[in-house]
Amino acid sequence: MKTLWIIIGGYLLGSILFGKIFLKLLKDKDIRKESSDGNPGTFNAFAEGGMLCGVLTLLCDLGKGALPVFLYLKLNGQEPLGMTLAFVMLAPVLGHAFPVYTGFKGGGKAIAVSFGVLLGFFPYLIPALIPAVFYLLYSALKVQPHSKRSILTFSCSIAAALFLLKESAIKLGMTFISSVVVARHISSEKLCREKNFS
Repeated sequence: MKTLWIIIGGYLLGSILFGKIFLKLLKDKDIRKESSDGNPGTFNAFAEGGMLCGVLTLLCDLGKGALPVFLYLKLNGQEPLGMTLAFVMLAPVLGHAFPVYTGFKGGGKAIAVSFGVLLGFFPYLIPALIPAVFYLLYSALKVQPHSKRSILTFSCSIAAALFLLKESAIKLGMTFISSVVVARHISSEKLCREKNFS
């Protein structure tokens, strides 16, 4: 029962779009209208709102991903990780991508919140290092645009997690969150192409 409340709370917390809130508070701008892709995430918070807006959004997006995982681990102590952990990991990412407060539309691409979820395992950092290494690799290879780099990063992270991690629940959770990130980027690319053609 405790885990169910963490999942529900994680989804509701994930649905809070901090980029939208901080840009409105600090710059009186609508991040969806100001940004080229309408994404209310961390990248656009930096691009449209500047350093303060970006840093606040980044910290809050990381925090809303990490908190449900931290609470789950705290409440379950030394018990073996149950497969419900995968849904705890998924909840804030799904909330950010499909926020309940906006009718499940207009969410972000969920990169920062996904890293937050994986940082929730601190001091166990291997899950967070997997996508970080792929991001660095594809950045060094100058893969463009950023959406393609993100799709490759999180697609490869699924395979790497299945190969490198021992915990089945974390493997499943990484598969879930990576799939959401990839799907959101593919959907965003399609939307951008449609706008350019219209």
